[in-house]
Amino acid sequence: MVAPLLALIAWSLIVLVWLYVRRIPAMLQLGQDFQLFADKRHLFRLPADVRAVADNYTHLTEQPTLFYALSLGIQVSGLADQLFVVLAWIYVLLRIVHSLVQGIGNHVILRFCVFAASTGILAYMTLRAIRLVFDF
Repeated sequence: MVAPLLALIAWSLIVLVWLYVRRIPAMLQLGQDFQLFADKRHLFRLPADVRAVADNYTHLTEQPTLFYALSLGIQVSGLADQLFVVLAWIYVLLRIVHSLVQGIGNHVILRFCVFAASTGILAYMTLRAIRLVFDF
C-alpha cells in the first residue's frame, strides 16, 4: 500500500515541475512583472493549456489526500492485501492518465470519465475497508 502512495506523491511532484516548466516561459512571453501574477486574477492572462497543468496540480492536492489517508489507514490496520494493492495502483494510474489528459489537450469528456473511474476505485476501496474494519 505504501508503494502506490509514494508513486502518486512522486507524480504530484513531477506535475509541479511540469507546471513551472510551462508557466515561467509563458509569463516571460507576456513581458509582465512576475509580481503581477501574485494576484491570481492575472493568471488568466496565461494560455489555457498552461493553466490546465496548474489546475491539475491543484487537483492532485484535493481528492488524492483521501487516497493517502485511506492507504495509510489500510496499511497500519493490517488490512492491506493483494486486492487493495492492485486497486491502489489502478487509482494511481488513473490519476496519472487524468493529469496527462488535462495537461495535453484537456479533452473534458475523457477527463471526466477517467476522474469518475478513479473516484469509483477510491469509493470501492473505502467501502471495502469499512466492511473489513466493522466486520460486516
